[in-house]
Amino acid sequence: MLYYLFRFLEQWNIPGSGMWSYISFRSILALIISLVISIWFGEYFIKWMKRNNATETQRDASIDPYNVGKKGVPTMGGIIILVATIVPCLLFGRLRNIYMILMLVTTVWLGAIGFADDYIKMKKTKDGLRPIYKLFGQAALGLIVGLTLWASPDAVVHENISREKQGTEIIVHKSEPVKSTITTIPFVKHNNLDYSNIFSWLGQYKSAATWIFFVLLTTFIVMAVSNGSNLNDGMDGMCAGNSAIICVALGILAYVSSHMVYASYFDIMYIPESQELVIFLSAFVGALIGFLWYNAYPAQVFMGDTGSLAIGGIIAVTAIIIHKELLIPLLCFIFFMESLSVMIQMQVAKYGNKRGKKIRFFKRAPIHDTFRVKPDQLIPDAHYILKWPKGCWLESKITTRFWIITILLASLAIITLKIR
Repeated sequence: MLYYLFRFLEQWNIPGSGMWSYISFRSILALIISLVISIWFGEYFIKWMKRNNATETQRDASIDPYNVGKKGVPTMGGIIILVATIVPCLLFGRLRNIYMILMLVTTVWLGAIGFADDYIKMKKTKDGLRPIYKLFGQAALGLIVGLTLWASPDAVVHENISREKQGTEIIVHKSEPVKSTITTIPFVKHNNLDYSNIFSWLGQYKSAATWIFFVLLTTFIVMAVSNGSNLNDGMDGMCAGNSAIICVALGILAYVSSHMVYASYFDIMYIPESQELVIFLSAFVGALIGFLWYNAYPAQVFMGDTGSLAIGGIIAVTAIIIHKELLIPLLCFIFFMESLSVMIQMQVAKYGNKRGKKIRFFKRAPIHDTFRVKPDQLIPDAHYILKWPKGCWLESKITTRFWIITILLASLAIITLKIR
């Protein structure tokens, strides 16, 4: 809203109003304001939740031995992140921008699903919202995002092509914006993959099949990353810290994708109007860092599904918009390993049960829990395939080491712009 106000004032040559046209100014301002809101609002939110006994319930020690001692800590802290993200975006963002609209819808949609889950856990049953309802909500959002990117005339790209000029190869962009199902392949020169090539054998139906595939792929990515971030939210500061690092990398990728000169230099698609993603991600990173003020060990508030589901959705939708979804396994490696460890653990346990044996692959899943298992917390008479690590790490050390891994992988994701 302030963006439109100052752009109007710029017509009257009001000093300083021209700064609002710069992405750098608006993004830094969004980060600062979101950080302040997150810290300021967080204090009042935590006090209000405690007054109303909206706190973490006692966990079953046999199911979750690590959070038994954390009874009385307010949950639903994701509300702090959502509020601190949305307010700066409404103030400094271009609200008619299709990408800004998609990000705000993603935030509110998955935040609402997570809130329903947290509320049911707190007030009615510890199991929360039935998994099928959460999956349905995530799938519905994925369909909305995919169909919007297909149907909206504003969601277009300028494809990059290589030309020879005086014996030197240069990268230029097609003058006409087009609807595109091209994505970027990391570590490959002239790194574009057109999904339509997969369906070239369908002839005249190739275009329709490609867009159906793209929408379904978008849905799958939203569901996978959202659930991965949800599983990563198991230690104080873990998910918020990892997500802030990932979003800084995505912000850099979004900025170069929105700048024609940088896009040509790095040989990637130019995506007009995607600079608004930088505003959103700046606000989001500020909100996550401010949330860590209270969520760092020992946590004064838990994120809950209200925050973790929305975080994963935001990361997934951003990567899809800037056509960098193939970087998600690298950027979100920690989330991927959390999900994979749970699936492996479940399948190995089922295999053992059919043979009347107690078999586990990890000491515990998700994988971050396997680093803090004490000997007395292991299942009696169970056979563990992977017995590493032998010792028990402090929760704060596990969180910090996971952050370091994410920093390394996020840095690698950024330099894929040059490593081909």
